[in-house]
Amino acid sequence: MGTLSTNTALIIVDIQKGFNDLAYWGGNRNNPNAEENAKAILEKFRQLKLPIFFIQHCSQNPDSILHESNAGNELKDGFAPLEHEYLIKKSVNSSFIGTDLKDLLDKLSIKNTVIVGITTEHCVSTTTRMSGNFGYNTYVIEDACATFDKLGIDGKKYSAQEIHMMELSCLNNEFAKVLTTNELNPLLEQ
Repeated sequence: MGTLSTNTALIIVDIQKGFNDLAYWGGNRNNPNAEENAKAILEKFRQLKLPIFFIQHCSQNPDSILHESNAGNELKDGFAPLEHEYLIKKSVNSSFIGTDLKDLLDKLSIKNTVIVGITTEHCVSTTTRMSGNFGYNTYVIEDACATFDKLGIDGKKYSAQEIHMMELSCLNNEFAKVLTTNELNPLLEQ
């Protein structure tokens, strides 16, 4: 796999305050330490002076908790970009659609992307799929992503962990390599 200490960007997808409202998203959430793991990865990227992209979902629906008029749209504490870091606002699941993310990655000669965020099966997955399709060596960090319980089309309730693991299983070795925070760390050593 080699080192990721050069030509690598961190993409932090939708770690926003609105995701603290468990009831709004359907109840139980998995990976309660996802944000802590994402912060540790963020700090490592800052130490290495690697590019960091914060993605903020800005729903077009004024009733959405993630609409820009609602407090839930704000990035969670500890996830504010520094002056030299990037904030990308999007209104669809992919961080690449309707944004300049790809242009910025290419301008910086990025070859590898590391993706963390919320929710695993929506914006994290869609961003990961497009990253892989665009030809970036893409890594999704399993314990730095999270999702919520959902009702299936059959009316059955699926747990957040089931959804999370199934989605990551679909991404792994097809669009990305799925790693844990601990598996990522040695790859970031110089």
